[in-house]
Amino acid sequence: MSIGTLYLVATPIGNLKDVTFRALETLKIADAVYAEDTRVTKKLFAHYGIRTPLRRYDEHAHIRASAEVKRELAAGRSIALVTDAGTPGIADPGARLVAAVRGALPGAAVVPIPGPSALTAALSAAGMPTDRFAFLGFPPGKKGRATFFNAMGALSVRPVVLYESPHRLAKTLAELRTRLGDAHELFIARELTKIHEECWSGNAADAAAHFSGARIRGEFVIVIR
Repeated sequence: MSIGTLYLVATPIGNLKDVTFRALETLKIADAVYAEDTRVTKKLFAHYGIRTPLRRYDEHAHIRASAEVKRELAAGRSIALVTDAGTPGIADPGARLVAAVRGALPGAAVVPIPGPSALTAALSAAGMPTDRFAFLGFPPGKKGRATFFNAMGALSVRPVVLYESPHRLAKTLAELRTRLGDAHELFIARELTKIHEECWSGNAADAAAHFSGARIRGEFVIVIR
């Protein structure tokens, strides 16, 4: 029996119309779909009439779910992995599953189904040189935070791209202002592809004033020139 295929399926980061035909086809023909947040994925499934069995895969379910996926693939079944939103494996637990599958089943095909990504969407709108850039994902919540920002300031590659959540945005903007000053231009994308989408540019001081109140809701991508 041949080993099955693991599909890494990019899903919309907000607007459900951004899903590709290939992604929908893959999600429909897979034997099972593993999702970082099944509540979000259920909305996509309901919108497009997808009835494939849906299972949970996140950092808390890694050991159990990765064992299940390896058994399914070894039995010749096809498995699709989706993240909360965007492309699996980019600043999310999906990278661990791919590594586990490649380590245990070197004969398994791992097939990316490309599509939406907050990282590339923000970079495309930033108006900065992007022939080279450094993507650092989410800054640490507490432990290692000072080391993270010190290392970021020492990078020779620019721009630098960060993801940030709403409850830590103010803290991160304060860190950027302290370490980089007000000379560095920031581009901040909030709620990309959603109804309250906002693309903003300015310095860290202006950003702290701008992103307050209702504007501190949603998910953020920060691009630093």
